[in-house]
Amino acid sequence: MTTAGDIMHRGAQWIPAHETLDRAAQLMRELNVGALPISDENERLCGILTDRDIVVGCVAVGHDPSRVTAGEMAKGTPRWIDANADVGDVLREMTGHQIRRLPVIENKRLVGMISEADLAQHLPEEQIGFWVESVYAKGTSR
Repeated sequence: MTTAGDIMHRGAQWIPAHETLDRAAQLMRELNVGALPISDENERLCGILTDRDIVVGCVAVGHDPSRVTAGEMAKGTPRWIDANADVGDVLREMTGHQIRRLPVIENKRLVGMISEADLAQHLPEEQIGFWVESVYAKGTSR
């Protein structure tokens, strides 16, 4: 059985909710990623911040990214998966909520992220095709 832990990208890092978006953008550049999980003061997942969120939700509306926090951008219920979950559960979570990045949690700690690139590297074509059709066919780009 292939698990979330088998296909995830290890070494994911939180951005604390109190950090500003300019710091988040710097961290994304340093880590070469397009998204960061947002943590509350207890290191619990409270959202996910994407590079698109920073551009569209802050810069494009005239806000100063040095004055807006990651926590202010956190919206909705954050989705995540346990490291021991079957890859089928990963696909159901991602397709069911039309998300392209999924934090992986083990023992209440962030241990990795699963992105579309991870799926492409580890899954057979038919599973990738199902995922792409389910996530992109409905016109969202999260």
